[in-house]
Formats: sequence, C-alpha cells, structure tokens
Amino acid sequence: MASIPNLNTLRTGRRGTRLRGGREGRPGLTDGNDLTASIEAGRDHVVQQTDNDATNSRQSAVALHYLDDAFSQAFSTAGEPVVKRYPIINRGTYVRTKAIDRLVTRFLQSHPDQAKQIISLGAGSDTRFFRLVPEQTTSSTALVYHEVDFETNVARKRASIRASPLLTTTIQKAASNGSDYHLHALDLRDLTTKSPPLIPNLEPNIPTLLLSECCLCYLAPDTTTSILQYFTMNLSGPLALILYEPVRPHDAFGRTMVTNLASRGIHLQTLKRYSTLEAQRTRLRMGGFGGGQGARDVYQLYQDDAWVGRSERERVEGLEWLDEVEEWKLLASHYCVAWGWRGDVFGGAWNGIEGRRTNSEDQDG
Repeated sequence: MASIPNLNTLRTGRRGTRLRGGREGRPGLTDGNDLTASIEAGRDHVVQQTDNDATNSRQSAVALHYLDDAFSQAFSTAGEPVVKRYPIINRGTYVRTKAIDRLVTRFLQSHPDQAKQIISLGAGSDTRFFRLVPEQTTSSTALVYHEVDFETNVARKRASIRASPLLTTTIQKAASNGSDYHLHALDLRDLTTKSPPLIPNLEPNIPTLLLSECCLCYLAPDTTTSILQYFTMNLSGPLALILYEPVRPHDAFGRTMVTNLASRGIHLQTLKRYSTLEAQRTRLRMGGFGGGQGARDVYQLYQDDAWVGRSERERVEGLEWLDEVEEWKLLASHYCVAWGWRGDVFGGAWNGIEGRRTNSEDQDG
C-alpha cells in the first residue's frame, strides 16, 4: 500500500471539514483544564486547515475541466498557481460534487413556488451557493442559504467575498431574486449546551436541507447526535441531511487511510461507529430522518449511469491518464454520500434515487 497517496488530499471540497468557532469562552474550561484546552485548540486548528486542501482540490479539478466553477479561483491567494492533484483525487472531487449537486438540485426544483433553506455545516471555501445563484434567477424559488464554520474560516471567506467583484455581484443578484446568504461564525459544539446560541435568520418552518461534507466526522459521535437533534427539534418543517464521509476503516486500505490522516493530526471520530453504508443509513433513521435513507460509496456513484452518465464518464476519463485504476476503486469505495429525510417534500424530490442496501455490501460485515 506504499503507493497510496496521502489521503489528506482527498478532502476534496473539504468545506465541511472544520468544527466551527474558537474555543475561547466556552463554558466549563478552567485554569486546571488549560492543557486539555490547548490540545483541543490544536486539533481544531488542524481541522480548520483542511479547508486549504479542499480549496486546492477543487481548483485542480476546475483547472483540468472536471468541474465548471467560475467562483473557485476567488478563494485563492492572488498570483498563486493551482496545485495539480493526483488524477484519482480529481476524479473523487468530481464525483462527490456532482452527486451532492444532484440531490440539492432535485430538492430546489421540487415545489418551485415554495421557499427553501440550506444550512451548510463547516462550509469553509465551498462555492455551492454561488454556483446555485444562476439557477435560482431563472426560478421562482426563494432560497435562504446559511454557512456555519469556525471564526477563522468565516473571516477568511468574508475577506474573499469583499475582495471579489464576482462574488459580491453574485450575492447582490441573489438578493434581488429574493434569496438570502448568511455566514455564521459558530462552534457547532455550542449547540449541544443547555442554552445553545440562536442561529440568526434561521427559518424554522420551511423545507430545510442540512449539508455536512466531512464536517461531523471530526466530532465525537454523541456530539454529532446532539447537534443533529438541535436541528430536528428546532426546525419544524420538512428536513433532510446529506453527509459526505469516509467509511470502511477496518480493511487494509481503510487502516492505511486512518494512519495517513492521523499522521497529519486528523482524527475521524465517527468513522468506527458509522463504518459502513448500512450504518450510515441506520444513523440517519435513528437521528430523526425516518422518511427515508440512502447511501452509496463514491465508486458506486461513478459507475452508476443514473449518477454519472456513460458519455460523461467517457469525457471525465479522457481528461487525464489514470494508471492507478485499482487505487481509484479502493479510494472511491472508502468515501460515501448518504442522505436521509423527513417530510413529503424530500420524499417527492428524491423519489427514484436509489440508495438502498446492495448485495455487494455484504462484505462490509
């Protein structure tokens, strides 16, 4: 397995990869806990930094024409060259983005006259809102879009928006169409306290989609459960969650993946508890998304014509020579997209999108 690249670079679009907000002022920390607080702050910093990998991975995929994203370059340092990623990383970035885009678009296109809300947890430098604006200007759907992240990452994103005429114009265009964009500096762990903070401008009654792209996996499992409970209890309308997370840590490749990430100080705290696609479905069902659940690993998504059509696969495969075919299959099978919902809005929007257990998952046991 020595030829496996450092899997930290797969944080393709690692927009979810951080844990929101600093630890300053969090209740329960005393002088006697300074060492623990320092260690925790160090871990937070490592997670925050993965957004750089996400930005670089997205820009690499855009530069090589895997993805069409006019906004990604606005989040890079002026004059800094694009770092080319491994072909398997570029392909993984492409599949993950396209799969989530499909679920998001189907949601937004359903009931077009009804306002909708998206809450992106650990959004980092994600460009999804900006990419959605042209679609929203041609529809009657008003969109309330929230991004939540550490103060460090939010401040960086605010600065990029202020410095970019393209980004500021896009936000203004969205506002003129009745859509709103909100950036929140918030530590998600604060939502688990007895008196959690209010998230400004949150609409509790309209259909809402939560996005967690490699975000919740950095938190303790019980903490992630409490965070999701905050939303399931405080949002009374139709609600859904899309997760992008690693899976299958127990085989040879999975163990190497975990070791590589740990060598960079990155610890995936939920990975063992939600180690399979079926475990992810069960997690969603038990977490309040009882209307339906689905999960597919990235390799399954790429091979399925319903997610990536044959002609599109041929286009992607013609962009770069990929001689690590077996490594691509291994890497792609260790990351997944999972989704679950409550409410007829999502049941209708995602009707026909297949995500049930497959026979090939028997090996996960």
